[in-house]
Amino acid sequence: MNKINVKCVASKGAIIPVYKTDGAAGADVCALLNEPVVIAAGKFAMIPTGLFFEIPLGYEIQVRPRSGLAAKNGITVLNTPGTIDSDYRGELKILLINLSDKDFTINNGERIAQIIISPVTTADYILTDSLSETERGEKGFGSTGV
Repeated sequence: MNKINVKCVASKGAIIPVYKTDGAAGADVCALLNEPVVIAAGKFAMIPTGLFFEIPLGYEIQVRPRSGLAAKNGITVLNTPGTIDSDYRGELKILLINLSDKDFTINNGERIAQIIISPVTTADYILTDSLSETERGEKGFGSTGV
């Protein structure tokens, strides 16, 4: 198992990310709130965690939904997967959206998302006048069938 060190500063009351099982790919992150936040049906909210990371160059943190929140309550991460770049030093905030038809309350300390550390590959984008041809070509959005 490969491990990397990720420095983390936690505001008072913040909960350090934790893997709930030995086989978990994602570490749960929790809300850090002074008071509960209600996300109305069909609306979204930015939820603070009180966590600040120093991610090694060549890696990113991906923010992903928690499957239980999504399946049971229709709560998911709006920009999933969210990317936290290695040069960002601000607070990790989670952009949650309520896709259900009922308001949902987030309380302090509740697990609201999971984060995954992932290597990043960068590319050199090369300007050209043409691209190679493929069988698919320019066909997109459903062109390969149901």
